[in-house]
Amino acid sequence: MKRYTLDDLARLVDHTNLHADATRADMEKLCDEARRYHFRMVAINSVQSRLCSNLLAGTDVHVGAAIGFPLGQTSIATKVFETRDAIENGANEIDYVVNLTEVKAGNWGYVRDEMDGIVSVCNETAVPSKVIFENCLLTQDEKIALCEIASEVLPTFVKTSTGFSTGGATVEDVRLMREHVDARVKVKAAGGIRTADDFLAMVAAGAERIGCSAGVPIMEELRSRMEAEGVGYYEL
Repeated sequence: MKRYTLDDLARLVDHTNLHADATRADMEKLCDEARRYHFRMVAINSVQSRLCSNLLAGTDVHVGAAIGFPLGQTSIATKVFETRDAIENGANEIDYVVNLTEVKAGNWGYVRDEMDGIVSVCNETAVPSKVIFENCLLTQDEKIALCEIASEVLPTFVKTSTGFSTGGATVEDVRLMREHVDARVKVKAAGGIRTADDFLAMVAAGAERIGCSAGVPIMEELRSRMEAEGVGYYEL
């Protein structure tokens, strides 16, 4: 078990706004909240990379660009280009969606080549990489196969979900991914995490990053709990 202060918990949050109709004012609000609560990252569509990088200049909050989002249905070359473009425009973390068509076809060579191509670009500039599985659309065997590929390629994280499909993160999936991926690869839970109980359950199951749009109310709920309980940390 590990001790987490409120700030430690906040530093697990990828504060998210990936809506297609997000405005500049929405991005400004997202970045302001991330700065005030000391979240780890803002998770945004790649086209917002430059704006959010400028808004967060001088802070330690990262800009995380979503690549091939939310369907993953673009070519490897397109995803690699989008990754490079996002990094050149200020993104310093990358979350990309695997090609689920190729996963369903069992074309594991393609899936590995895609992962290797994107992770290699990230490694060139020491940018953390996250591979989004979209577990709600996968069988157990497919999830495990992706973990095995990730154990060879070594992205920084494997991630449960986009939050835009038929389901989000589950404790069971976090545990499965943690069990089957190399210890050097971390697990990110994302999708449908809206309460403090959800958040703590994902961390207890092994998630080392939490992607959610409800980071602010979750942190306020945790703050209130800690104050009421007279504790300065939780052990998870």
